[in-house]
Amino acid sequence: MKPTIKAFVFDVYGTLFDVHSVKDACDEAFPGKGEDISRVWRTKQLEYFFWRHIMGRYENFDVVTRDALRYALAVHDVNSNKTMEERLIETYAHLNPYDEVESVLQKLTDHQTVVLSNGTDEMLTTLIQNARFTSYFDDIVSIDRIKQAKPSPASYMHWFKSSGLRRDEVLFLSSNGWDIAGAKNFGFHAAWINRNHLPFEQFDVEPDAVYDDLSGILEWVSPSSDKI
Repeated sequence: MKPTIKAFVFDVYGTLFDVHSVKDACDEAFPGKGEDISRVWRTKQLEYFFWRHIMGRYENFDVVTRDALRYALAVHDVNSNKTMEERLIETYAHLNPYDEVESVLQKLTDHQTVVLSNGTDEMLTTLIQNARFTSYFDDIVSIDRIKQAKPSPASYMHWFKSSGLRRDEVLFLSSNGWDIAGAKNFGFHAAWINRNHLPFEQFDVEPDAVYDDLSGILEWVSPSSDKI
């Protein structure tokens, strides 16, 4: 029997939205190299964000996304300019949501639904507005407000401290294994959205559930739950 969940808390990049939907724009700009550029871009985006946090040189997700793009372009030895870079950066405001996302969100209206992301307020608000998902969320929370990147405990506490909930009343959703490990370490229930069918990270916590996509989380929905 599943525990009673009162809040569903969502990661954004890779969980609600496909970060590799930028590959089409990359391929249009640099034919034949779009997918490779996209993958290096995402890898370096995360690496730069975490490296800066560890070094005590925090920069927001918009800054590191731009730096990571420049690295990806340099790796693939393509000629670019500021106009082209801005055009590619703009794709992050129009990432494609995964096919099942809206139908799942529509079924969570009796529960609290929250976005908790490393993205900046502007990045998140714009992306979610462009997808017409704003009405599905009770709150959109950026860790940029406290300069503490997920998976640090402070990043999860940033939303949780004012939630009025117990930690075991929260289900955290992410496609990123490191984010699931962070949420479990903090004390949330956590469901890993394993879209790429990968083994879980070799860490001393495990997700409560693993699903191919977000549709699986509906088994956590309790008809008697109310928003608080």
